[in-house]
Amino acid sequence: MTSYIYNLGLVQRSTFNLLPANHRKIKFQRIVIMVKYCGYLVANEWLYQRGVEMGHPRPTTYDDSLDTIILASGDLRAKTGVYTYTKLRRVKTLQGKRYWCIAFAASDPWQGLPTSAPPEERYKPLKEALQRKGPPLWFQAP
Repeated sequence: MTSYIYNLGLVQRSTFNLLPANHRKIKFQRIVIMVKYCGYLVANEWLYQRGVEMGHPRPTTYDDSLDTIILASGDLRAKTGVYTYTKLRRVKTLQGKRYWCIAFAASDPWQGLPTSAPPEERYKPLKEALQRKGPPLWFQAP
């Protein structure tokens, strides 16, 4: 089913064809929501190393690397007690480099995370495990 944006609502294609001709000439625009995540950056290499420390072999394929990343980040989040209120997301820095982010909040409420930065007691265990000095920062989704 294809949908179009029409007068701030969604109109199905079949309904769109029933509109008067003068309304069908409206130029449609695509709305893009730029999501930002508040969290700590984690590099692929760090997650691979953690996976090896957990007893998993070093990844050799793309699927192996994703498995290792998910397992290592899940283990870290569980051991620090933040698993239930964080999510692993892909982000990019202002310089354009891509990292994984253990996110505590998101600018889009549909992401299943709070929309504001967390209090210190929620992120402190992860901050100590990652050996970071400041609070979590905001990063843009790629």
